[in-house]
Amino acid sequence: MRYRLLGCTGLYVSELCLGTMTFGDAGWWKVMGGLGQDAATSLVKQAFDAGVNFIDTANVYSMGESEKLTGTAIKSLGLPRNELVIATKATGVVNEKTVNGQGQSRYHLMNELDASLKRLQVDHIDLYQLHGFDPLTPLEDVLSTLNDMVRSGKVRYIGLCNMAAWQIMKGLAISEKNHWARFESVQAYYTVAGRDLEREVIPLLQDQQLGLMVWSPLAGGLLSGKFSADGTGPEGTRRASFDFPVVDKPRAFRVVETMRPIAHQHQVSVAQVALAWLLARPQVSTVILGARTPEQLADNLRASALELTADELKTLDEASALPPEYPGWMLARQGLPRLKPPMKA
Repeated sequence: MRYRLLGCTGLYVSELCLGTMTFGDAGWWKVMGGLGQDAATSLVKQAFDAGVNFIDTANVYSMGESEKLTGTAIKSLGLPRNELVIATKATGVVNEKTVNGQGQSRYHLMNELDASLKRLQVDHIDLYQLHGFDPLTPLEDVLSTLNDMVRSGKVRYIGLCNMAAWQIMKGLAISEKNHWARFESVQAYYTVAGRDLEREVIPLLQDQQLGLMVWSPLAGGLLSGKFSADGTGPEGTRRASFDFPVVDKPRAFRVVETMRPIAHQHQVSVAQVALAWLLARPQVSTVILGARTPEQLADNLRASALELTADELKTLDEASALPPEYPGWMLARQGLPRLKPPMKA
């Protein structure tokens, strides 16, 4: 297992992170996996034994069950807390019976932090993330609350998920102005078949030195190579019953067919090729793996050892290239002359 810096924190995290969305079966979340304690504990042990030191969960996963199962797994296995980086999130609906059971108000975030600490059976969260954008709570108030959490010692670093570039940059500016803890990471959807993040968010991450945590790196299983262009695939899979995340399917299947010969050449799964492409992107800090079975997790973990050649990466880049979009194509055109050294006649 290799380790990478999370942004400019100085904190090393494993380049593959164990995602726990498959833990628990409360409500509609059971479609994500529905795993109980024994299965969750087994996956946590398998990941840790493989060198994974980064675990990502959220308060809404199975309405808190995921955090409980994760915390119990860590405690029952006797895993050393100082060798783990634990991340969780808050924003989504955790209690439909109360009007303040969601969002990013100080009231809700502080209640949820304490609840997450209790469920995970820890005294601090290493990375506390906003699980989206709250249009009702001023960002200044949100960041003030997160800063107080860091200052209290209950949170080490703060991050965010699924926000637009302007929202991320606004948050960074507010934190800098007030000398508050700033966002250190962005968790976002990014795959070889879904490269929209490259238009504005990734340039921002590079400029501001933020870490990138990739969720759904196989596009909900679509890039596993187990689905065909006519929509058929294995029964019981998440994508078969929950068609998410949104994907340009013609492009996705074109990319899958491009990955098949590469996988055959290396004698690995198509999924490993998709993961290896992400791991070859310099801006990626970690790729989150959400597995249902030990076999699936083992296959995904092997992607860390797969090194794609420059020609293979070029082939995949060309097959998955985004169509030109304004103002990107104009910015690139304007910048080209500046890249050429001036010449004196």
